[in-house]
Amino acid sequence: MVKILANDGIHPDGITLLEEAGYQVDTEKVPQEDLIKVLPAYDVIIVRSATKVRKDLIDACPNLKIIARGGVGLDNIDHEYAQSKGITVMNTPAASSSSVAELAFAHIFSMARFLHRANREVPTGSFKKLKDEFSEGTQLRGKTLGIIGFGRIGQEVARIGLALGMNVKPVDLIIDGAEINIQLFNMDNVKLSVSMPTFDMEEVLTTSDYLTLHVPASDGALIGRDEIARMKTGAFIINTSRGGIVDEEALIDALNSGKLGGAGIDVFENEPNPRPALIGHPKVSVSPHIGAATQEAQGYIGLELADRILAHFGDDK
Repeated sequence: MVKILANDGIHPDGITLLEEAGYQVDTEKVPQEDLIKVLPAYDVIIVRSATKVRKDLIDACPNLKIIARGGVGLDNIDHEYAQSKGITVMNTPAASSSSVAELAFAHIFSMARFLHRANREVPTGSFKKLKDEFSEGTQLRGKTLGIIGFGRIGQEVARIGLALGMNVKPVDLIIDGAEINIQLFNMDNVKLSVSMPTFDMEEVLTTSDYLTLHVPASDGALIGRDEIARMKTGAFIINTSRGGIVDEEALIDALNSGKLGGAGIDVFENEPNPRPALIGHPKVSVSPHIGAATQEAQGYIGLELADRILAHFGDDK
């Protein structure tokens, strides 16, 4: 029997598929420090972002055949080392694209109309005073949306931005452009296809009103003091990709000085203990790393992982 530890959980639909094939699926969370004692009994581990699968854990699990990540990035897995040991590493880059893109826009809308502050302050503040203060919002139509990282999520962000009438400027180290299709829901005969090129980083930095990041983890910050200095005064940064992609100290300083108008942040350098100065800042809209955490995305992720695990062991139907 194939034994699977879904240490960060898996959608019930995925569990059903695996259990119908006769697999054992355990979903009780094992603390990180105890995994090295428990995981050797399993053939598969399924993680999201919380559980880390590093070299020492891999070496302690000679029976491990699959490390599956329910999500996009693999920075919490020593995936190259695992593959060198003959372990299959898989993730689900397409399943959560819409959910992450929609969260990025949730932050954009929130900052454009001060909703992040209004939700905190209206219940306890002066309604008239706040009405006057929050009446300086802006509309998104006609604004420039810079997208750093033009993969699946970046293209989904572009699709929404175009539909809103924004001037969309993506940049990517590998992708030169993409065909963006906008189709109205349940209307097959209404479809717009836009051939969108990528731009250079300097143009995206210097012209964007909203700059959103959709890139994998890196060794250092992609957006630091130098990059922020080149951005438009009053621009906004949105990070729903990885903590550390944006230099948080530089970000806080830019918010305090007025260089940046605001930031929407879903991921942090020190999760699960983000900087109080960042999450409590009046110019910051925050969420607790929930980019892919919608019911729909988790359902897609669970089914995709189950299908791929079944295929790996030759049990795909």
